Order: sequence, then structure tokens, then C-alpha cells
Amino acid sequence: MTRQHRADYLQRRLNELYPEPAIPLEHRDAYTLLVAVLLSAQCTDVRVNQVTPALFARAGNPQDMMWVPVDEIQAIIRPCGLALRKSVAISGLSKILVEQHGGEVPADFDALESLPGVGHKTSSVVMSQAFGVPAFPVDTHIHRLATRWKLSSGKNVEHTEIALKKLFPRVSWNRLHLQIIYYGREHCTARGCDGRRCLLCRELFAKA
Repeated sequence: MTRQHRADYLQRRLNELYPEPAIPLEHRDAYTLLVAVLLSAQCTDVRVNQVTPALFARAGNPQDMMWVPVDEIQAIIRPCGLALRKSVAISGLSKILVEQHGGEVPADFDALESLPGVGHKTSSVVMSQAFGVPAFPVDTHIHRLATRWKLSSGKNVEHTEIALKKLFPRVSWNRLHLQIIYYGREHCTARGCDGRRCLLCRELFAKA
């Protein structure tokens, strides 16, 4: 199979397995999604979802969050890890949103990536999941599976993102991002599959 044939086959099968993939991070709007994605760095979505209810009960919008002391934010989000860095970023970006964006999360990649603690992956998640703008955020699951499925050379996440965007239709990026994450977590794990054990790897191997 060529790389494009593998991509087409995987997209068809993932659509069958995950026809309506839900956003795994619980949120109410673009702001709470932004904060949740920031918290998810080096932390599981399950843990983030355990922490954010208390955080958003304290302050669920940038206007309120900007006045919460950093040490109080840090105490709430401590289970997520990197608490000091993340609490400083949450406080800082909240102030910027109020002072420069009218208290709203901007639907703009450059504006998002200029916020403290917000990199390309985080901005891509927010743009795709909060605003419906086609993006292909590449996390460790997607990078690993794209390499395992020979859709990318696996040099780095930036290279993988470029490769996937070339292989899949733009209209499918937002859904595929979630589909691959779910499949990687549930079936094609780093230790649970060597590229031949899980359902899709077996199917691809059989067709190779």
C-alpha cells in the first residue's frame, strides 16, 4: 500500500470506529477549553477533568481569573503537574484577554500563540474545537501512530503535522485529530502494540 492508500483506509476505518468523537476535555466555552488544554500538558485528560471543576467554580472567565492570586490557582491545579508555570500562564493570559481582546478568546492562531503558555498545539486545539477552524494538533498519540502507520517519517511533531495535512482532506482534520487520539489511547498504546497487534495495525500489516 502507498502512504496515501494507508491514509484513505485508516480514515474510512476510523470513521466507522468513532463516527462522532467527543472532545475529551470538559469545558463550557473557548476560555475554559483554552485553560483545560493548557493544563493537559504532561497530564492526562482524566486528571484535568478532575481539577477544572474547582478551578472554574472559583473563576470561569478571564475577568474573574485575572484577580485570583497565582498561588491560589497553583494550589487548585497542583495535581496536573507543572503547577507554578501553568498558574502563572493562566493568570497572565487572562489579563491579556481582558486588556487586549475584550475578555474574549481570539479566533486567531497568531493571537493565541502570543498568550503565555500557549504554543502551536494548544492554539490548534482551541481553533479546531472551539471555533471549528480546520487544524491538525499533533500530540504524542498522533505522532506515535502516524509513525507506526507509516504516514510520517516521525522526525518531529511539526513534520508529522505537515505530512498528515497533505494526506487527509482539510474538512476531516478536526474529527481525525480526535479519532486518532481515542484509538491510540484505547487500542494502539505505546506498550500494548508493536505495530502488528491492534485491530488497525493487523489490518494494515495484512494489506502491506
